[in-house]
Amino acid sequence: MKKPLFARWRANFVAGLAVLLPAVATLAIVRWLFGSVANVTDNLLFFVPMRLTHADLVQPGDARGPMYWYWSLAALLLAVVLVTLVGLLARYYLGRKLIEWMDAALLQVPLVNKIYSAIKQVNEAFTSNKRGSFKTVVLIEFPRPGMYSLGFLTSEQRAEVQAKTQERVVCVFVPTTPNPTSGFLVLVPEDKVTKLEMSVGDGIKYIISLGSVAPPWSGPMAPIRPGAVVV
Repeated sequence: MKKPLFARWRANFVAGLAVLLPAVATLAIVRWLFGSVANVTDNLLFFVPMRLTHADLVQPGDARGPMYWYWSLAALLLAVVLVTLVGLLARYYLGRKLIEWMDAALLQVPLVNKIYSAIKQVNEAFTSNKRGSFKTVVLIEFPRPGMYSLGFLTSEQRAEVQAKTQERVVCVFVPTTPNPTSGFLVLVPEDKVTKLEMSVGDGIKYIISLGSVAPPWSGPMAPIRPGAVVV
């Protein structure tokens, strides 16, 4: 018995959406990232005449229209080259001294020193090879006992927090889903944190996919309690 025309159309539409959605979403994210980065890197082409880099379409508040995409790409490549040169310079004595002088100068400016110092500390926490920040996926009971959330171990507290709580506590970042860039900072007793073997990349994929893309696991499976719901 043939399905109704609407039912066949709906089935074909859902199948096509399942095929195209990942590619369309990926392109949309790449375009958004490129546009966000271009808002900063476009300023590197200040020495190029605007009549060459921008469209003639005048927008409110702008002397000219938006920058052509190929000039934005050129600005992005220029930014990559400049960052590489800074990294190369930082490997030598003179470059390290220049960076130290720049740090000292920025730390002397009121208000700017607070912002710069905070960003520098966060950057060092995530880029230093001597720290274990954001390198371990953990499982904690959150937001209440009996419910588990995936998180990332960011640091171990050894100062005021540990002294006031009288416990060895660690900092765990619990991201929201499907957007892992926001979330909650939870201070959890060390003995209540379960470290997982999955990588940070697998953990992020698990969160973004709403739990539908689970990393492979070859270890022993825990027995299922009677009456538990199996998905």
